Amino acid sequence: MHDVVIIGAGPAGLSAGVYCARKMLNTLVVSANVGGQATWSWEVENYLGYQLITGVELVERFREHLDNFSVELREGRKVTSLVQRADGFAIATDKDGALEARAVIVASGKVPRLLGVPGEDTYRGRGVAYCSTCDGPLFRGKKVAVIGGGNAALDAALQLNQIAEKIYLIVIEECLGGDEIRRNQVLAADKIEVHTSTRVTAIRGERFVQAIDIEREEKPGSFEVSGVFIEIGSVPSTDFLPPDIELNELGEIVIDSNNRTSFPGVFAAGDATNVIEKQIIIAAGEGAKAALSAYAWLVDNGCLAASY
Repeated sequence: MHDVVIIGAGPAGLSAGVYCARKMLNTLVVSANVGGQATWSWEVENYLGYQLITGVELVERFREHLDNFSVELREGRKVTSLVQRADGFAIATDKDGALEARAVIVASGKVPRLLGVPGEDTYRGRGVAYCSTCDGPLFRGKKVAVIGGGNAALDAALQLNQIAEKIYLIVIEECLGGDEIRRNQVLAADKIEVHTSTRVTAIRGERFVQAIDIEREEKPGSFEVSGVFIEIGSVPSTDFLPPDIELNELGEIVIDSNNRTSFPGVFAAGDATNVIEKQIIIAAGEGAKAALSAYAWLVDNGCLAASY
């Protein structure tokens, strides 16, 4: 029986792990990967202490910090269910039996939103990608398309501007969204061609992606590309949660100011929650808060001897 099981190893989960360890809690972190969406960030300029660092490098710093403590980390696991028991909770994964915990911190983050057009499933991993940081180098010197108009899409286009021959930025809205600085950088980039009020209708190819079909002002067209980066947002990874845990209309976990969910003993932090801003530094802070709240709950419920 663990004192705390943390679901997710992004900035929120790793931060929660450090704070649980500092409270001498028997802690297990279980996650599909380490870093979550933070590893997709090409350049991080707003994390305190670093004027400029890549998401991958920042996550490595987080992991090194966690490694200084006696926290077990199990990677490559998808959590499939969370069930309450008389003495705590049981967490099932696709690779483990029931993992037992007195308290749970959900920091499961989000997963990419699918475009939902013909060819997306067929060419996933064969030209269709959801992470320009991870897969961008595979398309060096090639023509690619980025789908989306927010900060994620702008970041992807700017990253690929250093790698690809040409980038078609396909935006369904009438104008670009995202931050003004990023918009100006995209519009000033010679290799990025912006197409607003444009919708992708299909992704085509043979063994690999060869083209996308588009529709603009009800006129069909196409672009020859080798890669398609889908950057249209993400959805909370909360499908494993029991119905007793309240979610909002976006599927995010509803928490209070102390990261408590609607279910006693279950806490949540990071992008899976209804906290308005989704930023690395905010997720890390929320993870710390969740850990401290979980510790206080364990003490209040007689699971631990208070040790302030």
